[in-house]
Amino acid sequence: MKDSKVPLKIIALLADGSFHSGEHLGEYLGMSRAAINKHIQTIREWGLDVFTVPGKGYSLPAPIQLLDSKRILVQLADKRVTVLSVVDSTNQYLLDRITELQSGDACVAEYQQAGRGRRGRQWISPFGANLYLSMFWRLEQGPAAAMGLSLVIGIVMAEVLQRLGAEEVRVKWPNDLYLNDRKLAGILVELTGKTGDAAQLVMGAGINLAMRESNANAINQGWINLQEAGISIDRNELAATLLNELRQSLQQFEIDGLVPFISRWRALDNFIDRPVKLLIGEQQIFGIARGIDQQGALLLEQNGAIKPFIGGEISLRSAE
Repeated sequence: MKDSKVPLKIIALLADGSFHSGEHLGEYLGMSRAAINKHIQTIREWGLDVFTVPGKGYSLPAPIQLLDSKRILVQLADKRVTVLSVVDSTNQYLLDRITELQSGDACVAEYQQAGRGRRGRQWISPFGANLYLSMFWRLEQGPAAAMGLSLVIGIVMAEVLQRLGAEEVRVKWPNDLYLNDRKLAGILVELTGKTGDAAQLVMGAGINLAMRESNANAINQGWINLQEAGISIDRNELAATLLNELRQSLQQFEIDGLVPFISRWRALDNFIDRPVKLLIGEQQIFGIARGIDQQGALLLEQNGAIKPFIGGEISLRSAE
């Protein structure tokens, strides 16, 4: 991984959205304008657009709000979070330290160099545009309970986003958030543990706050960000509120299971009572979505009968 200290200092200066001359940046950082330009290239590789205008210098298209560990920590009931600038992946950061972790340990990041989505997909993670967050949890009930846990994470994320101003955010089974029928956020739960043993889980979430079109050419499905929908949410407040609410809800899930959350899911379900198709490998199954059961399975109505469907290879798409 490249040394990120100088690019991060430059981003901190450019975050105000104003122009800064190469000469000024060079004087501040004690290096030549040629060296500054080299670091600007690194910043562009991280997914930030940097304008260069002769005679004026460098500028971002608009001011950006950087993650601020002090602002996050002051809002947390439990201070166990690491605020990272550049990381391969927030999930991998915790997985690499899993033997040292306690339930609720978390990290957030500005930029992921190798963000992961479900089924090995890449999660596009430009610098400063979105929120990338991961949390560790030890689940004594074992791996079988992990399906329900991913649904709880989705419920908490949707409720927090609604409370902070994104009132139309909904959940999509098994682990996405939707806004206006397009993907706003994804959840990736990675677990270790054998049947009969406690499950050690790392839960990652990526929420599109202000991702630009140029960052997203590799995304193969309809997506949306909050900025496009005219919604502005403070990233530091969002990170802190999510961490507080996730820790509280996961403790409740450990005691009571999924049952107390089922009605909350139904109130948030983007596909409830809508015609859908279920993809299981090459197989397509059509029906009406009727929510989830106590194990977190999707309930699908076909010809008047409701059947549960569960499994990591199942995905849901609108039948329209």
